[in-house]
Amino acid sequence: MTQPNIIYIHSHDTGRYISPYGHTIATPHLQRLADTGILFRQVYSAAPTCSPSRSALLTGQAPHSNGMLGLAHRGFRLHDYSHHLVHTLNGAGYHTALAGLQHLAIDPAELGYAEILTPTERHADPVAQTAADFLANGPQAPFFLDVGFFETHREFPSATANADHVLPPAPLPDTPETRQDMADFHASAHDLDQGIGTVLDALDAAGLADNTLVIYTTDHGLAFPLMKCNLTDHGMGVAFILRGPGPFDGSTEQARVCDALISQIDLFPTLCDWLDILAPPWLEGQSFLPVLSGEVDQINDAVYAEVSYHAAYEPQRAVRTQRYKYIRRYGERTTPVLPNCDDGPSKDLLLHHGWQARTVPREALYDLIYDPQEANNLIDAPAYLAVRDAMRNRLNRWMLDTDDPLLMGPVPAPVGAKINAVNGLSPKDTPTTVT
Repeated sequence: MTQPNIIYIHSHDTGRYISPYGHTIATPHLQRLADTGILFRQVYSAAPTCSPSRSALLTGQAPHSNGMLGLAHRGFRLHDYSHHLVHTLNGAGYHTALAGLQHLAIDPAELGYAEILTPTERHADPVAQTAADFLANGPQAPFFLDVGFFETHREFPSATANADHVLPPAPLPDTPETRQDMADFHASAHDLDQGIGTVLDALDAAGLADNTLVIYTTDHGLAFPLMKCNLTDHGMGVAFILRGPGPFDGSTEQARVCDALISQIDLFPTLCDWLDILAPPWLEGQSFLPVLSGEVDQINDAVYAEVSYHAAYEPQRAVRTQRYKYIRRYGERTTPVLPNCDDGPSKDLLLHHGWQARTVPREALYDLIYDPQEANNLIDAPAYLAVRDAMRNRLNRWMLDTDDPLLMGPVPAPVGAKINAVNGLSPKDTPTTVT
């Protein structure tokens, strides 16, 4: 096999709400990808917020390690942009190209791609066509093509389907408002899927599919209340589908599935392992190739995730094992930080019913076997005290091992960052600029 090409396709705020994960959402092209590749059912974002999540996947480090503690367009940055995956691939002889959204730097030229393609705008059709044109024009091989879609971020397009026949996402009540909101999400997912289909068709037409690894994932959960910006699985859980040569070829076993516990920070070391590239010393993840080869069942006994800043400061950390989830909030606030939830009909519904006055626990422990929706906090349950203490200690060890600045107290935002007040209602409220 000659050095394989790689296409990294990523979407915004999609979670696992696509058809390969059992949802009645029309995403046939993503289904086609899953049918001939590997569907990963237990992959988790390192942060349920946009730039921190992407930074973790592309540097192989936790956001507090790489510096991306908040949103790039609001003034947060990587400590060292040479830690981005493209620099490692550039050094290995790859031609690296970016098409569409990236959300790690205000100026994409800072990231290190050899070629920056320029869609006419950020939505699915022009981004997909730009990527398709790149593939049709005989790209230098091997190549790494980063295809970033804005979908399924709000604002959603208006649904054409009947919202009465739509099921709202798991944490929300079934009401006319949430059904309509989810129906509109379906329309955005359709647009995303059409764009992905354009890219996959172009790959086939160029005769490149057999020697190209296609990676599809998203940054975190849906932009609905209790999902994005939350450390339950509703926020951390992500779609992750790989199709390609060698260990990523699922064509002989239709809809091959991997249930190993994996973090998105494990992708970078996996690519180094597969391509026989020297892994950079800063990587915190583990290669999951031994899982695909059947050598081991698991590479992680736990994965970790964090929130520091989104629109507003809301410091949280979490550890997840196969059985348990432990979440800790820092600081004195005991009610929701509402600017960290995108506006929409579902948010309006909860606000109408007093969401802003509800309390949030400082600590939470969930038994994911008996409580997969993470609704029953067992933090003080007598039968779970030993589990609680073990999970607390595990999270603390990880924070110490990775020099988490939150251990030293509140984490300041960089000068120039734009931060919303924690007692606001909307991310669209006027932020304060840090001086």
